[in-house]
Amino acid sequence: MTYEATPAPGWYPDPHGSGALRWWDGTRWSDQLAPAPSPYTAQQRRRPLDSGTPVYTVWIWLVVAIPALSACLLFLLQPQVLFHGVPGTSRVTIPDPLALIGGPMYFVVIGLSWLLTAAFIVFSWLDYRELLRRGVERPFHWAWSFLGVVYPIGRSVIVRGVAPGRGLAPIWVTIGVYAFSLIVSTIWAIRITTEIIGTATQNVPLGA
Repeated sequence: MTYEATPAPGWYPDPHGSGALRWWDGTRWSDQLAPAPSPYTAQQRRRPLDSGTPVYTVWIWLVVAIPALSACLLFLLQPQVLFHGVPGTSRVTIPDPLALIGGPMYFVVIGLSWLLTAAFIVFSWLDYRELLRRGVERPFHWAWSFLGVVYPIGRSVIVRGVAPGRGLAPIWVTIGVYAFSLIVSTIWAIRITTEIIGTATQNVPLGA
């Protein structure tokens, strides 16, 4: 003869299909219901930080400042379009095509841009490591820094989750830095365009 084991008293999924938990007292179902647990368990939630734990590091401020430095590199470039008209004809020649991209300084700017990109990634990694040291569980991964602005945004969201009321400053600084970069780029483009038009007006023969 076999006997079926009776479940121990406890909360179980409601056999009546309510989607909640119903109390089993060991012999029968009671009328007591309780909300079903969220699939987002306590193990998945991050432990809150102590209120005295700093949430900003020197590395995150370097991360958000780098785009502004990158924008300022534009002013090292001085593209020049040198038009030479051929006497007696309407032909125009450009004696130095390299000047179109800013001369040798173009390659210097490209090199500096790569260095700043590498620094952005390294500083993100250092920030990630420091957050771990301060007790942030599973901080936003530094590898997102390969996508640029994604890292400071994701980092701020995670930190805000474990330190309510704090942690969003890098997002606002990032917005300000990118607005600054846009303004700087626009000023540079207008200045270069004006110089090119002026050079063309002075050197291109009429009718060319």
